Amino acid sequence: MKKIIVLALSVLSFGAFAQGIKTPAPSPTQTIKQEFALSSVEITYSRPGAKGRTIFGDLVPYGKMWRTGANGQTTITFGEDVKVGGKAVKAGKYSILTIPGKSEWEVILCKPEASVFNYKAEDEVTRFMAKSNKLPFAVENFVIMFSSQSSNMATINMIWENTEVEFDIEADIDTKIMADIDKAMNVDSKPYFAAAGYYFDNGKDLGKALEWANKAVEAQPEAYWVAHLKAKIQAKAGDKAGAIATAKKSMELAQKGNNPDYVALNEKLIKSLK
Repeated sequence: MKKIIVLALSVLSFGAFAQGIKTPAPSPTQTIKQEFALSSVEITYSRPGAKGRTIFGDLVPYGKMWRTGANGQTTITFGEDVKVGGKAVKAGKYSILTIPGKSEWEVILCKPEASVFNYKAEDEVTRFMAKSNKLPFAVENFVIMFSSQSSNMATINMIWENTEVEFDIEADIDTKIMADIDKAMNVDSKPYFAAAGYYFDNGKDLGKALEWANKAVEAQPEAYWVAHLKAKIQAKAGDKAGAIATAKKSMELAQKGNNPDYVALNEKLIKSLK
């Protein structure tokens, strides 16, 4: 009996000691957050390693639902309404499940608590197809990342072993921004610079953009960045002489303000117009 008690105490002591040991997670969790459109997109997932194994078509079978990582659910949170893979999705948090294939994957967005272990069709929000590409090199740990991005569109890439899958997210921000500009122009403090910049960047009425740029220059005559925007608008509208004159003024202001970046930007703009 005494030996049994001693053995039991030893096991308990070892268990307590073992519980206090922290070791690296075999599939560490990563959270990435990307500013996007008028809000952000956040993804939380685990990063298993290949460890010499064949992944897709073996460890992760083709044609079967995968949790898209390891451990718990892989989740994605949209700060505003978006389109994902061409499908409309409301702002909120979702789990990502996938069905890998040789040439394309099926990507499924579900309620955040949904996983491959408790999957129910009623938990699905949407699903879409995403092209699968073969890489000329191997990637040891599963990774999700953002690649190309514009003001209203970004590409999400999922990469592991020698496979890369990508899909786009898109936000309809133009309608909201245009409404905000119209509203802002009816108050005393008008955002001329921001409005002119948006019109210039998004291919809208250059005459209106130049009108606002002129008002922005009047409000901030020493602001070389404002003058530079005006020069770009003039150049895009085809007024080369006006653009050169404004760029030279912007360059003088930038030199005075000790900003070599804007000096270089104006020099480049002037050179492109000659």
